[in-house]
Amino acid sequence: MNKISSKHFYLRHHSEIVRYIGEETKTLYITGGNPDKKIQRIPNLEILSIRENQDINSLITNLERYDLVVVTDIFEIIYDIYNFLKQIQEKLSQDSTLIVSTVNNVWNPVLKIFEFFNLKNSSIKRSYIPIKKFNVIARTAGFEIINTYTRQYFPFKFFYIGNLLNNLIELIMFRFNLGIRTYLVFKKEEVSNINSIKSKTIIIPAKNEAGNLKNLIDRIPRLEGDCELIISCGVSSDNTLEIARSIESSIFKISVIEQSLTGKANAVWEALDISKGEVIAILDADISVDPETLKDFFEIIDTNKADFVNGTRLIYSMEKGAMRFINILGNRTFQKIVSMMIGQPLTDSLCGTKVFKSDLKYELKKWQNTINYKDPFCDYDLIFSAAYSGKKILELPVHYKSRVYGATQISRFRDGYKLIKYLILSFYIFNSSNNYE
Repeated sequence: MNKISSKHFYLRHHSEIVRYIGEETKTLYITGGNPDKKIQRIPNLEILSIRENQDINSLITNLERYDLVVVTDIFEIIYDIYNFLKQIQEKLSQDSTLIVSTVNNVWNPVLKIFEFFNLKNSSIKRSYIPIKKFNVIARTAGFEIINTYTRQYFPFKFFYIGNLLNNLIELIMFRFNLGIRTYLVFKKEEVSNINSIKSKTIIIPAKNEAGNLKNLIDRIPRLEGDCELIISCGVSSDNTLEIARSIESSIFKISVIEQSLTGKANAVWEALDISKGEVIAILDADISVDPETLKDFFEIIDTNKADFVNGTRLIYSMEKGAMRFINILGNRTFQKIVSMMIGQPLTDSLCGTKVFKSDLKYELKKWQNTINYKDPFCDYDLIFSAAYSGKKILELPVHYKSRVYGATQISRFRDGYKLIKYLILSFYIFNSSNNYE
């Protein structure tokens, strides 16, 4: 059997791309590999080759507008996929199309075996983000998924009949989406460029976070409109409260409150009661999520793309030691249950970074009166009240990192038990005819 080469691997790819290109279609082809010579000969096509560690943002900023953008084999080397797609969205004309081509994740183990036995060249870049998770990012970046399908089962020359064999297998297997290459077809969504300046509130629950607070607040980006920070301090064994009261800022109005009760959820609720912003963010004090990403969260709300933006830690690769295996397993289990209950696909239900419109405060109180059980972290209260009241929810991926100072305040078993009990009660509410009031 012949070795799989780049030529054979992309043979079907060329014909698949060409069918989307009209005679006057202005096309941008972005690749992390070496484009086939046939692709290079396509008229009205501009090729942008991306290499690892390149400044992708500056490359895209100087580009023109296009009718079609084709992206292939680069998501493995991009740190911030959301902002990359957002920039692509801005470079597309109205009613334009984005084609994303990547290796079907099902085949990654097989292709690795082929590489190990030297049956395949290893120069092809592969995306390790599952298609469902990629769609989450694309939707948040302003794209509507139109179609998902696969091509190519037989990437070998095989005595000059390899292409014929591949076409026959595709004909038989077209319903199963098990081909090597996956194609995602997106349309550019109509997005309101309102960017209205809204007042903002950032709530920071803090307990035993004395070593993190100043660094955290220094890293929060300047935001449009009036912005207040509310640091909600629990009873700490270090000097968290004193540090919070000593922090000054020239760009934020900072308020510090002492919790009357215990627990993160209570820290959030007491801060919500005094919040004045039209848009509210919750940001954990442990700096496990980059504070700079708040700008992206607020922008999604400001442009009316969503009413509620949920951070997700389970799309990008997380820093080693950031989350224990049992926590990852528990989070993925809870995420699937929550997604089923609310009828909306979520990839992470327990990320501490969330941004939402302030009118959710009133829906939140109605939901809490209905369930009559305390959510230990506030994550589920916020998600369920948003879903139950018909708010539009989007997710934004974040890079999850290990904390530098202090230790987690979460008890895996005690809090896990509370979350399970909460989910059981919530399931009953979501599937009953009880009045929500």
